[in-house]
Amino acid sequence: MGKSKAPPKQASNEARAVLKMARISPQKLNLLAQLIRGLPVDKAQAQLRFSRKRAAAEVLKVLESAIHNADNNHNLDIDSLIVAEAHVGKNLVMKRMHSRARGRGVRVEKPFSQITIILRDSSVAAQTSEAA
Repeated sequence: MGKSKAPPKQASNEARAVLKMARISPQKLNLLAQLIRGLPVDKAQAQLRFSRKRAAAEVLKVLESAIHNADNNHNLDIDSLIVAEAHVGKNLVMKRMHSRARGRGVRVEKPFSQITIILRDSSVAAQTSEAA
């Protein structure tokens, strides 16, 4: 008697990808998440490719990973995918000391964060609403 199988974490018309331990602050990463939230996949890729922010390359890798997950694991149509959710969370914070004048020191915090991108197939949602 083993445990029952855990329910899936997303719907059948969704695919997701997660980047954990990204060495950038969540506040900076959230600016990029806001940039692509709700866009079709091709426009989101274009936004990230031409963004001047340093973390845009890492977010683009996560987006492409989610696209490949949708294609290979869930058999979703790539052309009808939209970025349904893109949210950022805090991860661990490295604490370091920086020496200052007169024998003192100040604490330097180096935050890590994680980003989750969930893609949804808009054509499947439209077909299910028409059938109802």
